[in-house]
Amino acid sequence: MRQPLLDKLRNEGKAGLVLFSSGTSGESKAIVHDFTKLIENFMVKRTAFRTIAFLPLDHMGGLNTMLHTLYNGGCLIVPQRKDPETICKIIQDYEVELLPVTPTFLNLLLISQVYKKYDLSSLRVITYGTEPMNPVTLERLTKVFKDVKIKQTYGLSELGVFPSKSKDGTLWLKLGIKTRIRNGMLEIKTDSAMLGYINAPSPFTSDGWFMTGDKVEQDGEYMRIIGRESDIINVGGNKVYPQEVENVISELDNIQEVTAFAEDNPILGSMVSVKITCVDPDPMITKRIKKHCRNRLESFKVPVKIYVKNTPQDSNRFKKKRHEQVS
Repeated sequence: MRQPLLDKLRNEGKAGLVLFSSGTSGESKAIVHDFTKLIENFMVKRTAFRTIAFLPLDHMGGLNTMLHTLYNGGCLIVPQRKDPETICKIIQDYEVELLPVTPTFLNLLLISQVYKKYDLSSLRVITYGTEPMNPVTLERLTKVFKDVKIKQTYGLSELGVFPSKSKDGTLWLKLGIKTRIRNGMLEIKTDSAMLGYINAPSPFTSDGWFMTGDKVEQDGEYMRIIGRESDIINVGGNKVYPQEVENVISELDNIQEVTAFAEDNPILGSMVSVKITCVDPDPMITKRIKKHCRNRLESFKVPVKIYVKNTPQDSNRFKKKRHEQVS
């Protein structure tokens, strides 16, 4: 079967790129880019770093890392493994300056404390993106790496990764592209946007803005991402963003990982459930979580079910497996 988007690239004699979304928020989508437009973002010279290629090269984050490093004459170090111990050793051995990773990996790094075993003084910048950052993790990170610039990035496989400015020590950021917020949802217009999906409807408005699906708060030029619309838990008509529940639970001690998600409820339609992993065994953890959540959250946001797990809650891409079934 012929594809109109691919035919368009062939007819215009242009190079194309097909990426597949991770599918963490639903079915994976086949994304078609005009590669010529995509690489125009790298034509402006920027600082070159010795960089770890942590993010997968078959997704936009990893592709952006590779192209940015090579276009600016930097050095790209590709690790064979991506556990905290290996990454810290690479930073020490190769004097890595830039570490682009996910919030989930940074949380694992802090919990492991393996950073204490290695000389990481070469690090100048840590960037994080691809999923929401927990403010508790960010606070701990800035204390441990107090001499390193911590920067939030924002990008989508459909659009690319954009220049951004983080407000120090917070989750507020400013993007260096055209943005608008309608009904609390972020929309973006950029020349590097994809041509479209092969296997899904168009996410563009009639006037050419891409609907990101990200709920945001706004403070002047800065914005803070609340969560993905596709992740919303609908509890009897009340909207719950998983990240809000996770942030509150992370305030408790002995919490290693927490993931909030929806489960079916015969009365309310859905209810809030969470998977948690403790640093040390804690027979009182369920009671502590419910008491803390009742004091900090509205009643419909308080988890109904709490699963204590000792298995990883992240995928091989170091992102939360929010939609995975709990057994």
